[in-house]
Amino acid sequence: MSLFRTKKRTVKKPQLLIPSKLVEEIGDTPTSCSLVETVKKVKEILGNNEDLQIKHFIIFGKFPAASVYLSSLVNQDVLNQDILRPLMYEPDHLMGREKPLSELINLIITETLYHSQANVGDSIDQLIELMLRGETVIFIDGIKEAIHIGTRKVEKRSIAQPETEQVILGPREGFIENISTNISLLRYRLPTPDFQVRTMKIGRLTKSTVAICYLKGIANETVIKEVEKRLSEIDIDAILDVGYLEQFIEDNPFSPFPQTQSTERPDKTVANLVEGRVAVLVDGSPFSLLVPVVFNQFYQTTEDYSSRFLMGSFVRLARILALVFSLIFPSLYVSLISFNPELLPTEFAVAVAGGRAGVPYPAVIEVLIIEISMEILREATVRLPKQVGGALSIVGVLVIGQAAVEAGLSSPITVVVIALTTIGSFATPTYTAAFALRMLRFPIMILAGIFGLYGVMIGVIFIFNHMLSLKSFGVPYMAPVSPENYQGMKDVVIRSPLWWMPKRPGFLQPANQNRLSQNDNKILEHNKVGNDQREDTSNGGSQGDHNTSSNNRLN
Repeated sequence: MSLFRTKKRTVKKPQLLIPSKLVEEIGDTPTSCSLVETVKKVKEILGNNEDLQIKHFIIFGKFPAASVYLSSLVNQDVLNQDILRPLMYEPDHLMGREKPLSELINLIITETLYHSQANVGDSIDQLIELMLRGETVIFIDGIKEAIHIGTRKVEKRSIAQPETEQVILGPREGFIENISTNISLLRYRLPTPDFQVRTMKIGRLTKSTVAICYLKGIANETVIKEVEKRLSEIDIDAILDVGYLEQFIEDNPFSPFPQTQSTERPDKTVANLVEGRVAVLVDGSPFSLLVPVVFNQFYQTTEDYSSRFLMGSFVRLARILALVFSLIFPSLYVSLISFNPELLPTEFAVAVAGGRAGVPYPAVIEVLIIEISMEILREATVRLPKQVGGALSIVGVLVIGQAAVEAGLSSPITVVVIALTTIGSFATPTYTAAFALRMLRFPIMILAGIFGLYGVMIGVIFIFNHMLSLKSFGVPYMAPVSPENYQGMKDVVIRSPLWWMPKRPGFLQPANQNRLSQNDNKILEHNKVGNDQREDTSNGGSQGDHNTSSNNRLN
């Protein structure tokens, strides 16, 4: 029995990445020896683009040639100073040497453009694709092959702290839209040859570079092959973000719970790679996609491990409590008010009944109206400019809540319940997981309005049953709780000290499970013994000094 679910949407990936009719007609047609014919063919394919530059020049004052490139993607300084200048003006070390046409390309690559990333190509579709990626192609009259040189230059923003995952303790770096920079941030933290990067092209129009990152000897080979298989089956015109890939590779696309995790933080990505997971990067996206995942990852942060374990455990417990609040608190309120008021203290029940005296509809309708209004207000504040978004969210909630109470549309206790629920949803660090709980809140409220506490329990049972049936790349979604794993349980509800977790999570089935060496426990014991010895020495020394001073006084 296979570890992974069989994918039904298997489509053979086309060999040609450039969806152009002219290129399809040309196919793998090699370049011509005639410079004029080759340049004409390139113009026919690329059309009348303003940034298409074709410059004719003479190599070494003897061989006619032409450089073809897209000015919007090319570094002009590198092109002029490091490529065209050495070719047009013969270098000193080549003066007086015979330069036959048959050896010209080898002479250019090895002795003229030796400091550049120069290669040879002879296929029209291949050279067109390279030009569209920012490379410069040089055609030489009388030579069939062409030289393509890496001259790409794309503007990118500076590295800054991610706005969606801010921490107090931890690094201040975040991914950007350039995949080369993102890979360099990972290599900076993982200076080991075990860090492997495999790339592929996905998207017939965008031809987006997708990188699969993992640690060789730690990550499970079966998971790596499954990730490559699912990515290779994707056949779409454009991949603009890792969210596109997530929709194709997740196990259950109809589940409200995310089966992958996206993050902007390189340190979080490295931490997951060290545990045995696989990271997927897309050129043009500032997020990395982590697989496989389990549910307890979504209420954990990198700050939990940067701080002392007591502080991290306390904050995590508060985060779990907020998560439960955001899911079932409005439902519990509806069920207790509508069906089981006897469970409330008498004074509180009287106060709630007095507050709802002027409300003309049931409690479930009241809660749904306020909850929907809060969701609309939340979405509006996210889309507003930063300068007015915060003020509107605070003022809007206060004004609308007070106006709803005074108008008799809602009771004060309902506004308080919805406010606490909203705050609890904000406490969940991962946006996708928090959004799943926000969606599931509504059907549970409807069940509570129909069946009371029984409806709440039915909804919770259905949710847990669904979560227990989920898998992420063969890993149970509720691991290490179900199936139970002792090592993994140390990092679920509380965050145990790092020296209490000597092994990697067993549910990931890593190739190497050991994280701590055998000497770490000995070092910890030695530190304790050293502290005791220092304390004994200190006490002995002070006693000796006391005796010496007493003897001096007696003398």
